[in-house]
Amino acid sequence: MKILMAFVATATCTAMALAQAPAKPNPKASRTEIKSTANQMAAGIEAADAALSPAELAVAEQVYVGRLPCELGTFVTITPDPQAPGFFDVQVKNSRFRMFPVESRTGAVRLEDSKSEALWLQLSNKSMLMNRKMGQRMADECMSPAQAAVAEALKLNPAPSLLEPLPVPAASAPVKTDRN
Repeated sequence: MKILMAFVATATCTAMALAQAPAKPNPKASRTEIKSTANQMAAGIEAADAALSPAELAVAEQVYVGRLPCELGTFVTITPDPQAPGFFDVQVKNSRFRMFPVESRTGAVRLEDSKSEALWLQLSNKSMLMNRKMGQRMADECMSPAQAAVAEALKLNPAPSLLEPLPVPAASAPVKTDRN
C-alpha cells in the first residue's frame, strides 16, 4: 500500500512537472523547476511512508502512553504525536525515538523506529525498549498501571508451563480390561 502510494505520488509530481515545462529551455528556471519537483516528490514519498494501514492504527490504539516506570529506576515516556495519528515519541534517558506500530503475529504490541534501531515491545504484563543494532535492552520491566495489575495477578495465579504435560481427564484415561 505504501509503495503504491509512493508510486502514485511520484508519477503525479512527474506529470505536473512535465505539463508545466516551458517551450524554450531556461537553465535557471529549469533548475528551479527540478528542485521544486524533487521537493514535491520527496513530500509525496514521505506522506506515503507516514500513511498507516487500518491494522497498524488498531495496534496504535493499544499502546500505553505516559511516563512508565521500569526496573533499576529507569523511566520510559511515550507520547502520541497529535499531528500524525499512530506515531509516538519514545524517550528513555537521553535517547529519543520516533516510532510507529507494526503488526505482530503473536498479538504483542510492537513499535519500531524508521532507522530500525529501537523496538518497543508491549506484552500484557510488561514492556521493554530494545536496541536492535546493539542487541541489548535499553529498558526492561516497564509497566503501566494495567500491566502492573496483570503482573500481580500472574504472581498469585501463575500460568501453566508450556513444558509440563497437561493432566489427563479421568473420562479419557484408558480402561483396563481382563484382556490387557
